[in-house]
Amino acid sequence: MKNFHPNSLLTKVTILMSGSLIAMADTLINPDLTAIQDRFAFMPNAEILVRLILTLPSLLVVIASPVAGMIADRLGRKPLLIIATLLYGFAGGSEFFHNSLYLILVERAFLGLSVAGIMVSSTALIADYYTGNDRNAFMGLQSAVMAFGAVIFLGVGGVLASINWRYPFLIYLSSWLLLPLMLLYISEPDRSNSETALKEQTTNIKSSIPFRLLTLIFGISIISRMIFYLIPVNLPFYLDSLHNATPTQTGVAIATCTLLDAFSSMIYGFVVARLGKVSILSPIFVLMGIGNLIIGSVSDYSIILIGLGITGLGLGLLMPHLNVWVSEVVPSTMRGRAIGGLSTCIFLGQFISPIVSQPVSQNLGLAFTYSLAGGIFLLMSIVFYLTKNYEWLLKEKQK
Repeated sequence: MKNFHPNSLLTKVTILMSGSLIAMADTLINPDLTAIQDRFAFMPNAEILVRLILTLPSLLVVIASPVAGMIADRLGRKPLLIIATLLYGFAGGSEFFHNSLYLILVERAFLGLSVAGIMVSSTALIADYYTGNDRNAFMGLQSAVMAFGAVIFLGVGGVLASINWRYPFLIYLSSWLLLPLMLLYISEPDRSNSETALKEQTTNIKSSIPFRLLTLIFGISIISRMIFYLIPVNLPFYLDSLHNATPTQTGVAIATCTLLDAFSSMIYGFVVARLGKVSILSPIFVLMGIGNLIIGSVSDYSIILIGLGITGLGLGLLMPHLNVWVSEVVPSTMRGRAIGGLSTCIFLGQFISPIVSQPVSQNLGLAFTYSLAGGIFLLMSIVFYLTKNYEWLLKEKQK
């Protein structure tokens, strides 16, 4: 594309707004679940089916992300982003027109497929367009926009749901407004003709991939997301048991975590430039550990808010860090597949979180569950503090 430059303001805005669609997928209809349940209360197993509206897209992201990564590497980032956005608007917006809960669930499944494509392609574009500190800063900015978007979409979804349960689904159609911007201001990265890409294609690709390091990164993403998701899944019930919390108080609590998440994401580039790829993990897990310990060990609502804020600070540094780390350690010709694998791990942790935590919280209580989560994060921080470097993980790359 002539005159294309990745530092163009409209290019950056287009990529960031594409990433915000990921946050919209779940948060927009979260406040709508009770209204949807009331609408379909006559159906058998309505409570379970309505909850699947929220969780089913995550399961499809887990399944589809590796395939999306292969498509991104073989056909290109831009085509995948455009096709996924088209599907996103169709799958989300068409739910407005149905009176069948089963049809809504089918379309939520297609929404999950589209989220996988958007997540992989938008992240890969950032990794391809930018390097070094510019990449770090932009990955952090993307995470911040997603976090701010989550707060906005929660509010918009709540207002529309209070009018009619169908209305929030119409907002998904707004994703199509990004299509002209994608066509005009996104250019497919030229990976095949670059000297680096040519060298990568003429060597044994498998020998260029640090599998042990990727296993570590993917493991971190599953564990951290699984534990963090205790907050959106269980916090409403926890606050209700402590204070008979109103929906507004619960919303403020989750928003506190999300806003601090956005703030720390914005300064991620500054922080990682000073601490390094591995050294940053220890303070990240200290923050998430202390935050969860506070949530689990106190009953005062205002102090719980502090714990949520501290947890959010840690998460805001972790999410862009995982994307940057994966992007840097694999060849550009394999980057889409690696990012797809990371997306699978993140959403897998999110999906299995209630499955793993439910037996613990049911038998030992939510306070103990949050305290246990804090202890696990603190243990992880000690492990990474004692790990001076990760060069041993890269040795297989040189075989």
